[in-house]
Order: sequence, then C-alpha cells, then structure tokens
Amino acid sequence: MTDAISPRDFRQSEGTGDWRVVGDGARAVFRTASFTKGAAFATAIAELADTADHHPDVDLRYGAVAVRLISHDVGDLSRRDLALARAISTLAAEQGIAADPAAVQSLQIAIDAVDVAAVRRFWQAVLGHDPVDDGDLSDPLGILPNVWIQQIDAVRPERNTVHLDLYVPTDVVEQRLAAALAAGGRIVRDTDAPEWWTLADPEGNEVDLAPWRDDSPWS
Repeated sequence: MTDAISPRDFRQSEGTGDWRVVGDGARAVFRTASFTKGAAFATAIAELADTADHHPDVDLRYGAVAVRLISHDVGDLSRRDLALARAISTLAAEQGIAADPAAVQSLQIAIDAVDVAAVRRFWQAVLGHDPVDDGDLSDPLGILPNVWIQQIDAVRPERNTVHLDLYVPTDVVEQRLAAALAAGGRIVRDTDAPEWWTLADPEGNEVDLAPWRDDSPWS
C-alpha cells in the first residue's frame, strides 16, 4: 500500500505554507542570514530526517538553506514528505528562521530530438547522468539539472532545439513573466497557460516558464 499524496493534497494540508510544489517535488528556501546559522539548521534537519528515516535534499549556501522533498519509491510526493515538511517548518520557526517561498524554483534542460535514443546516449555519456524513464536523464548526485529528451517529428533548423524549463511558484509567475517581457522577451506560445508560457529572448532562445504543479487543478 502506497502513501503517495497529490500535489494538491500537499498544498492544502496544514503546515505547508513555507513550501511550493514545483516540477521535481516540494521545495522551500529558508533565509538564515549567516553560514553558521544555516549549517546548524541543516544539521538539525539531518537529525529530523534520520529520526523519520526519510531524507530530503539540502543545499546549504551563505545566508540560505534550500530543501527539496520527494519520495523516490513512489516517484512523487508522499505523506512522509508532508510530515517532514511540517517538522522542518516547525524547526525553522523555533530557530527564528523565515521561509522565502518566492525564491523557490527548479530548472530542467529540455532537448528536442528526432532520434531520442541516440541523442539521449550522447547526453548521458557527456554529463554522466543516469537514465530515468524513457526520456529523462538525472544527475546521480542531484546537483545538476534534470535533462529531458523530447520527441519531435522532424528536424527544425529554423529553431533552437534546446530550451529551459523553469518551474516557479504560482505567486511569482506573473512578476517573472512581466520582467521577462520588459527585458526584451516575447511570448512564443501561451496555449497551455496558465500551466506554462513559452518565452523567447531577443535572439529566439526559449524557456518554458511554468507554475505547473504548484497550483494546478490537475495535480
């Protein structure tokens, strides 16, 4: 019996206000003001994780600690992630550490390919990533972005076939979209909005700006 939980159920659960569900799990950023305080906070998170026997990804930086929760055995969020998210937020509050939900984001590199297997073999070799599912490549250390090889029907020499997928919280996507347009970008496709917008820079390089999963009625 699985303890998987939907992104919507995670979002709507009490005690998850610090967290946002983006492309690759539930994430939170905590502003610690100093490296020493951040290290102590990360150590306390590790102790919580060991007690729960459920371990998040923790990124310690000067002035901030970023945390990602996902259950690899279910391939998505679980009630273990929900319980640990609540415990981490409680710990942060006890230590006077504030979350910064607007800072949450995750990045994926997407490559359009006619021969997905051949292109995937190359990127797997050059990056040292592990294959996941049919088109994904994942950094075994979880540090570099995921790479998604996306099927297309024919080579498109008039378009860049590498683009970024940037997952951001719903409550910041409008600001990001406006900033990108003000900086000279343009909307290439909005047929899938508000799940995501495809934007291009002044030379045509593309990014999908996606609040998908953070506030999606289908997740």
